[in-house]
Amino acid sequence: MSLREDAARVLKEWPAPSEEQERLRLAYLDHLAGHRDGMWKPCKDGHLTASALVIDPVGGRVLLTLHRKLEMWLQMGGHCEPEDATLADAALREAREESGIAHGLTLLGGAPVRLDRHRTPCAVHLDVQYAALAPADAVAAISDESLDLRWFGYDEVPAVADESVVRLVAETRALLGAAG
Repeated sequence: MSLREDAARVLKEWPAPSEEQERLRLAYLDHLAGHRDGMWKPCKDGHLTASALVIDPVGGRVLLTLHRKLEMWLQMGGHCEPEDATLADAALREAREESGIAHGLTLLGGAPVRLDRHRTPCAVHLDVQYAALAPADAVAAISDESLDLRWFGYDEVPAVADESVVRLVAETRALLGAAG
């Protein structure tokens, strides 16, 4: 199965938690149906991206990166690469690369938490957002894609991040509550 086929499968199976998320889910599927290259950065009409919020539920905190180009505090994420077998693999790879946590990250539930469509300097990103649980002994290390990397308590996120990240943290915490 190709990465594009996996993304379509994930989006078809994902139970959108709201009407707004359902509209995005259907728009993502339409994008993939209409663009054979819809997974890749060269697709100027937009492309799917994968991200993961790195979370330490025991410490009640999330790891955010101060993105070098956008100069915003964001979850780890970015473009899919040819070596990514699945969308979940792409999200986990991005989380490892940008957090510096090479071992022990696991995706919460294995499914996306939410979707977020936003414009970037390269094109529209159709972001599929996951959450990655950090191991207790996680040590973060800044990558060259970041200006800074920092743990924030849940209640600190609204003061530093945009509404997309705030919603991702809230949805992740709701999933953690449901799982616990």
